[in-house]
Amino acid sequence: MSNIPKFVLNNGMKIPALGFGTYQIRKCEDVDKSIKNSAIGYKNEDSIGKAIKELIEDPSLGLKREDFFITTKLPPNDQGYDCCLKAFSCSLKRWKFDYLDLFLIHWPGSHKLKPSDPKHAENRKGSWEALEKLYAEGKVRSIGICNYTHQHLTELLSYCTVVPQVLQFELHPLLYQKDIIDLCKKHNIQVQAYSSFGQGKLLNGEIDLPILKVIADKHGVTPGQVLLRWGYQHDVIVIPKSTTPERISQNANIFHFELTEQEMESLDSLSETQPRRFCWEPTNIN
Repeated sequence: MSNIPKFVLNNGMKIPALGFGTYQIRKCEDVDKSIKNSAIGYKNEDSIGKAIKELIEDPSLGLKREDFFITTKLPPNDQGYDCCLKAFSCSLKRWKFDYLDLFLIHWPGSHKLKPSDPKHAENRKGSWEALEKLYAEGKVRSIGICNYTHQHLTELLSYCTVVPQVLQFELHPLLYQKDIIDLCKKHNIQVQAYSSFGQGKLLNGEIDLPILKVIADKHGVTPGQVLLRWGYQHDVIVIPKSTTPERISQNANIFHFELTEQEMESLDSLSETQPRRFCWEPTNIN
């Protein structure tokens, strides 16, 4: 996978344009087949860390720790300065590495609080201050947030001393959140997309999108590859999840073709004609 392009973050670090999501991958045998991105809340850090160490320690592969870009996240219920530092410390112990490449705040609020509770904002600020401390200490090389809306990101930019390197959120043609993307571009924040396949619904026929097949057939690729390529051409990192080696390889093979401007515009317009969010709704978090 050394041929995968990289984006340069606002701190100079390079991050692969295509990663691997591990949400709901917990079985050891599945982890061994598929590695790269994790989260404390996914309860698979131990297994993924062990698998990566085994790869690094295999002399026939010639791999080093620097060959892996490891991301994990702060669970919603560990928001706040002290709780965040404790959660990260526990996470690092499970990984058994000296540092992580990217640490993200998973959610703009805590599940323990009502969406309207004003303490969400206080917790967000405390969590971000903790991330800045970890970043300054070199325990994590990049920091960012997930699922922040335009409002949450604007709030963060009003007080942060380190501008986030990454903002990860649900992004696909039915949820083309251009306002957030534009704000990220303005502040040189790298966008990372999750749920590029709409939890599979954009591929399994549950959502009828004939245009996907038309574009895929034209380029001799799959609809899934079209969706990932769409994200990449918007300068977005995509992190598809799979436990099937063939599908993992297919998902990574999106750099040999290019969507036309008209095809991109046609896919962009789907968010206006068929808007749909498949995952969590962060807009009601105060």
